[in-house]
Amino acid sequence: MLVELAATLPHMDLVEKCKQGDSGSFRKLYELYSKAMFNTSFRILNNVAEAEDVLQESFIDAFKHIQGFENRSSFGSWLKQIVVNKSINVIRKKKLDLVDIEKTSVHDIPQEDTIDEKEIQLKVAEVRKAIAELPDGYRSVLTLYLFEGYDHEEIAQILHVKESTARTQYIRAKQKLLMKLKNGGAHGNQ
Repeated sequence: MLVELAATLPHMDLVEKCKQGDSGSFRKLYELYSKAMFNTSFRILNNVAEAEDVLQESFIDAFKHIQGFENRSSFGSWLKQIVVNKSINVIRKKKLDLVDIEKTSVHDIPQEDTIDEKEIQLKVAEVRKAIAELPDGYRSVLTLYLFEGYDHEEIAQILHVKESTARTQYIRAKQKLLMKLKNGGAHGNQ
C-alpha cells in the first residue's frame, strides 16, 4: 500500500503543476501515460491510426479539463476512462452492432459450456490475432471485460446498453473467439 502511495505522489504533484499551467508537467504526464493509453485504445479499436487519434484527443480533453480533476481516483484511472469512452465512441460512429437481448430468443443465446476451453492451448500471439479479427462489437466487449477489468454492469453503462445485452455480447464474443481458435487458429472459420 505504501509503495502504491509513493508511486502516485509524483503523479499527483505533476497534476497540480499542470493545474498551474506548467507545460513541462503536461509533457511528463503524457510521457508517463501515453503508451498504456494507446494500448488500451488499440485493444478496443484494433486500428493504429484510430488509436493514435483517440490518444491525442483524450490527452487534449484531459488537459483541457485538468482543473476539474479532484484526485478522487488516480490520474491514470481518470485518463483511462476518457480513453475507453472515446474509443467506444469511435466504434459507435461505425454503427456498432450490439444485439439487444429483448430481440433475441433464448435459443439464439449460445451456452458458455458448449466448447471445452481446456482443449484450447495456444500461444498469446495467436490469441491476440484472433481477437483482432473479431467484429468491433465483440472485440470491444471482450477487451473491456478481459483486459480492462470492467464488469458487465460497467460495460453496459459505457456502451449505453442493457446489462443483459453486454453479457450476451460477451458470451457470443467468447464463443466466436474459442471457435476461431479451435478451428485452426486466428484465420480459421470466420
